Amino acid sequence: QFLLLLLCYAITAIQAQVKTPPTTEELQVLLATKAQALDTVNAQLMALTAQSESLKMEMIALKDQITPYPRWRGGLSTTMGLNLANYDNWLPRKPSSLSSATIAAAANIFMRLDQRRYFWKNDLAANLGWLKFDDKDIPDDNDSFRPTSDVLNIRSLFGWKITKKLAFSTMMEYRTSLLNGRFNNPSYLDLGSLGLAWTPTPNFSATLHSLNYNFVFSRDEFNFEGSLGAKLVVDYEQALAKGLAWKSNFSAFASYKKLSELSNWAWSNNFSTAVKGFGVGLDLALRSNKQESRAAELDENPLQLFWVLGVSYNLSKGF
Repeated sequence: QFLLLLLCYAITAIQAQVKTPPTTEELQVLLATKAQALDTVNAQLMALTAQSESLKMEMIALKDQITPYPRWRGGLSTTMGLNLANYDNWLPRKPSSLSSATIAAAANIFMRLDQRRYFWKNDLAANLGWLKFDDKDIPDDNDSFRPTSDVLNIRSLFGWKITKKLAFSTMMEYRTSLLNGRFNNPSYLDLGSLGLAWTPTPNFSATLHSLNYNFVFSRDEFNFEGSLGAKLVVDYEQALAKGLAWKSNFSAFASYKKLSELSNWAWSNNFSTAVKGFGVGLDLALRSNKQESRAAELDENPLQLFWVLGVSYNLSKGF
């Protein structure tokens, strides 16, 4: 009898240790409890995020009140690319003996003035490149550096503030080449009368001038033609990731006289990483200008492309 009681106790203890699987109703109650807890946490997170954004805006407003006028800010970003190659009696290729070198550079410089009632923005961008190719088996070939890319762009924008985000503006933009006697041949000068500048955020701005005259200067036989039209300029800056910055500029002129023949546009982009100013940079530029295509005696108007990948340096400072 004692053994029977001991056996019954052991069986009862084992059954107590074995967990009974929860029922469907119990699982549904547990799921509803977890969902309610998640909703509570999400609501708290949204409230904290809103509080964080509010504190950021208050800090920006306080910093704006503390910072005195006039407010100057300037900076630069540069990218340098270099490629060297040399072959001596390298028989798998023709020519078997040659040397080549490619040098490309891009620079962007800006200066900003901000006053209570007006602002003044100035930008300079330059893209330059040289190529050298020497076939050692041909003594009298041209082994000097020859220009490849050659663009200089200077822009100045003045705005009188209507609101914090909107301003009346006037603008000047000058574009030309520098090398091999191409300075001001041809060159383009845009003068915009009263227009509107929209700055919804500190890293985005758009300027539109409906009365803009595009002057064209040239000493070549091709007859470049200036005209009246509309000018649009868009600037954008954004940190794509930690340590990776993107700066973009789009400039377009639409001619009222001959839209398809006299219009032109250019889009430049700078991607850069920086540690204490130094890093890797990529400058990429696209442009289209039908008058340049006609001057080069091309039947089509090809998309012009320039890019340089290399070592970069970035600096931005307020003073």
